[in-house]
Amino acid sequence: MRYKSASESIKSFGLRQLVSYISKDPDKNIPKLLDWLEKHDKGGTTVNQVRMIRESISDTNSNWYKLVKSFWTDIDKGVVEKLLIGAVVNGSMIGSPRQVRLSKQEGCNVPWAILMDPTSACNLHCTGCWAAEYGNKLNLSLEQLDDIIRQGKELGVYIYLYSGGEPLVRKKDIITLCEKHPDCSFLAFTNGTLIDEAFADEMLRVKNFVPAISVEGFEQATDSRRGEGTYKAVTRAMSILKERRLLFGISCCYTSQNCEDIGSEKFIDDMIEKGAKFAWFFTYMPVGADAVPSLMVTAEQRADMFRKIREYRKTKPIFTMDFWNDGEFVGGCIAGGRAYLHINANGDIEPCAFIHYADSNIKEKTLLEALKSPLFMQYHQNQPFNENHLRPCPLLDNPGRLTDMVEKSGAKSTDMQSPEDVRALSEKCVHAAQCWAGTADKLWNESHYCHHMRR
Repeated sequence: MRYKSASESIKSFGLRQLVSYISKDPDKNIPKLLDWLEKHDKGGTTVNQVRMIRESISDTNSNWYKLVKSFWTDIDKGVVEKLLIGAVVNGSMIGSPRQVRLSKQEGCNVPWAILMDPTSACNLHCTGCWAAEYGNKLNLSLEQLDDIIRQGKELGVYIYLYSGGEPLVRKKDIITLCEKHPDCSFLAFTNGTLIDEAFADEMLRVKNFVPAISVEGFEQATDSRRGEGTYKAVTRAMSILKERRLLFGISCCYTSQNCEDIGSEKFIDDMIEKGAKFAWFFTYMPVGADAVPSLMVTAEQRADMFRKIREYRKTKPIFTMDFWNDGEFVGGCIAGGRAYLHINANGDIEPCAFIHYADSNIKEKTLLEALKSPLFMQYHQNQPFNENHLRPCPLLDNPGRLTDMVEKSGAKSTDMQSPEDVRALSEKCVHAAQCWAGTADKLWNESHYCHHMRR
């Protein structure tokens, strides 16, 4: 197996030296990190991002400068080093050119990241969550998870994310994988309630694991969906992580019931104070037999979150991203292996965490074989699903597109408890898609008019 050349190893060594140097005087030396990244990025995969960061931090009073500097003042130096090597050097500068080359060679999508579920088990039972249906019936073994990562690195993938179920039910195995693959960066979408002092100490030891803690807003909003006492357990976990100078962020599912809470400046400020450095935002999807369609946001609520999240990027020292509303920055839908894919706890290789259909299983096919399967090729041939990238999703935003791909590929529902007909699933999203279309088109036209005027 070939993961790194000699020149690639030299890049990693040089970055480690630079991180130590920056820690002595972040104000003076952070620009030197950007210089180094530009100089060594022969494939040009991070040049635009580096230039954007350089422009953003030119004002030392800006929120972006405060955020970047906080990685050296708030986070353990070894954790920062592992993040830069795993995500930036290996994930982008080394991995991305390999992904592009293989994509052209094989004629299919090759992802930047892989999302996988170690287990379907969870210690909570959140309202409207499909994972609650499965119980502890499904698990990928440590050997299977390790093999996925080994296959992924051959494709140039060094970014691995865990979901579930609750991935920290498998704490020991997750730490073992961090040890076995120190050249990778690992993130978990977790309810946070299983993070204790002992696990935080293990995180600090391996340094390449980052939790994104699910929170629905303040205590009432979080506990109403996740169960009484959840918010207190979550904030305790944040305190433990902050005390150890560990990197973490939050994962927020916004629904019709919590938009006001989760989108408030008060909430964002509180999460920053608690130590969160990034925030993933997802809108509620009515997937699974226990789905609650009334939790889907209205077009007005989605537009409000669109505006608020973008405003916080300008004013708050926390990196925010919206899985749907940021489609314009990534060219629409990123699923189907275009930027990521999902492997569930049964081994089914799905195009997206929210699209529970598959025609391949990791126990029977390699990752590359799955990427060339009929379902993934349907994604490859049809992306983007809309010229308006604020309407990126083949399920939520473009009625009929997912149905067509699933039926043409012969993919089957991966829901082991209650297999869901793709037409029935799509029907639950039609009204929301129709309402969002006009609003999204208006926002898209406004955004592009502003970009044109600035040029």
